[in-house]
Amino acid sequence: MKKLLKVTCAVLALSLLVTGCGKEIEVKNGSKVAVSVKGEKFTATEYYNEIKEDNIAVLIDMIDAGLLEKKYPKGEEEDKYVDDQIKQIKSYYGDSDETFKQVLTSFGVESEKELKEKLRLEYKRTQAVEDYIKDHLTDKEIKDYYNKNISGEVEAKHILIAVDVANDAPDEEKEEADKKALEKAQKLIKKIKNGEDFAKLAKKNSDDEGTASKGGDLGYFQPDEMVTEFAEDVKALKVDEYTKEPVKTQFGYHIILKTGEKDKKKLKEVKDDIKETLKEQKLDADKTVYYTTLMAYREENKIKWNDTALKSAYEKYMDKIIESVKESK
Repeated sequence: MKKLLKVTCAVLALSLLVTGCGKEIEVKNGSKVAVSVKGEKFTATEYYNEIKEDNIAVLIDMIDAGLLEKKYPKGEEEDKYVDDQIKQIKSYYGDSDETFKQVLTSFGVESEKELKEKLRLEYKRTQAVEDYIKDHLTDKEIKDYYNKNISGEVEAKHILIAVDVANDAPDEEKEEADKKALEKAQKLIKKIKNGEDFAKLAKKNSDDEGTASKGGDLGYFQPDEMVTEFAEDVKALKVDEYTKEPVKTQFGYHIILKTGEKDKKKLKEVKDDIKETLKEQKLDADKTVYYTTLMAYREENKIKWNDTALKSAYEKYMDKIIESVKESK
């Protein structure tokens, strides 16, 4: 990692000001003079004291780059991410020179090359956050999730009756369409109860185009791959049992027939998947986790602040970001 806190060199270099580092120049009150105007001398220390709080984000970028570039070297996935982001930005804002200059300014950079470097750093930060969260999950968290949520794969068939109504339809029309779909599903359940073949009913009535032609067959799947309501009901069924009431989800009303079930995998076989899921849950549940994790990551890597004012500026800056994220919820 570069010596980030050599103020005379690093900070001044960031700000496009001044003389080259290491050059012996006139000293005022123990500080090297950065600029002179008509006899008035502005020292590196004076300038540094003025900019350090307002430009703390630049220093944070330098710190993170130093921490992450070796651990997460450039690769094809990163290259693809950066290229895709640039394409999306140009597609959304337009890629004329003038428009793109404005976009670059909004990102706090002056060139596409700088923007790419900024995107690369964000990509690495995301990798670091995700890895940190997964590495710090407790055995209890993992085991609790395993016991509560992991089951053997199940095999099932279903019949979907969609609620046929436009999203912008009046409430009365939506209620009527919902009632009609529910009644149709209830009638089909009666037919199944009376001995009619589930697969034939699915082929004739299901609104799930992907499975209707196969008699509603979903094959084997992990219940939690499905929406919550569907997952809960299919797990509760015994093999060869069907739902006695229609199951309502965002897609409409389902009639589910469970046709098979496998033993659930051992913890060691699904541990990585569980960690991935828990990581996503933590990030989705609280958007500030991304930033608090970056702070913890830096702390764990023993960042040493030789300037208490810089440390204070850093803490204020991160607090401000976290409060902004909280307010945006």
